[in-house]
Amino acid sequence: MSNEIQIDAQSAVDRLMRYLAIEGITGQEAAIGQAVADDLRRLGVPDAAIRFDTVHERIPVPTETGNLWVDLPGTRPGPRLMFSTHLDTVPLCAGAVPRRDGDRIVSDGTTALGGDNRTGCGVLVTLIETLFKRNLPHPPITLLFTVREESGLHGARELNPADMGGAAVCYNVDGRLAADLIVGAVGQSNWEVEIKGKASHAGVAPEKGISATLVGAIGLAEAHRGGWFGKVVKPDGYGTSNAGVFGGKNGKAAGDATNVVTDYVRIVGEARSPSSEFAAEIAEAFRAAFAHAQATIKDIGGATAQVNFTSRASYPPFKVEDDHPAVVRAKRAAESLGLTPATHFSNGGLDANWLDKHGVPTVTIGAGQYEIHTVDEYVDVPEYLQGCRLAVALATLDC
Repeated sequence: MSNEIQIDAQSAVDRLMRYLAIEGITGQEAAIGQAVADDLRRLGVPDAAIRFDTVHERIPVPTETGNLWVDLPGTRPGPRLMFSTHLDTVPLCAGAVPRRDGDRIVSDGTTALGGDNRTGCGVLVTLIETLFKRNLPHPPITLLFTVREESGLHGARELNPADMGGAAVCYNVDGRLAADLIVGAVGQSNWEVEIKGKASHAGVAPEKGISATLVGAIGLAEAHRGGWFGKVVKPDGYGTSNAGVFGGKNGKAAGDATNVVTDYVRIVGEARSPSSEFAAEIAEAFRAAFAHAQATIKDIGGATAQVNFTSRASYPPFKVEDDHPAVVRAKRAAESLGLTPATHFSNGGLDANWLDKHGVPTVTIGAGQYEIHTVDEYVDVPEYLQGCRLAVALATLDC
């Protein structure tokens, strides 16, 4: 079948270059969403098939627009297929200027590129271009372009499952190698602790103060001592954790001056695991660690800091078994292109976590993203084109 998957490679690359040049960091996806919708209309998708949902009205942080949906009837019978990707990029991509460098697309080195996930946008539009121009038979298809993936998987989390149209399976484009099939991923719990100490003069009367900095530091050290910081391996589960933010109020530094005992610290962290229960257990271990720190640090009168610890599930883990039709179809499609498919479990969250939770088993494929979220990010053009071909194979495979 590999000789049958003919795409317009130049059009696919030109499209990707345009998308990479459109700014659309997480929460600010209106421009890229409109560009994708306009391209689909030019390819012949009717206006009635294109819509933006109202997910941005439910997302708890400012978001310009909703998810972009496209619903296409089938030209042959078969269960509805869904293809997804996300519109947004990380903030480091702001101002990206893409340029071609041989088989790579790179930035100017001052920003990230945005291949994560403008490659996915390019693949899905190229899929439609190929189906329409070559009149390829396919079952009913739904496309989903989500918002705010990079800042919490919000678009996928908050969508209305009814919008998925009863899709049997989904193929999410958000990775490196086309034939590396991500069939599962960890879940995550987020935690946050506010520590309210007591200010005093650090030189004249430090004993009258309660250092929020010290309480926070001891709490983290206690979590580490107990084996709960970083890589976590326990008899009843495994996972990872991190304290990513150690600061003060309103995003400012913790403390005001070296001669004042710090009276306020805010620490924000995460816990990940293939088990939701164990991710929550990791977070609870941090709660206990900060409680220990609270009891340890006292002022001269025996008072302790106020410690307010909260945690919540951010997204659920999932796993699609290798014998599930979604995985079987992905393997067959990859093999039809002469590729050797391999299944993987990811330690990072994906829109697939929520799409699977909403009832549509989801496999994630790649399309040439490398060194994502860094100024060294680039897109491997041949692998991007392979991702385009795999999407077409997935849509047209006769199972």
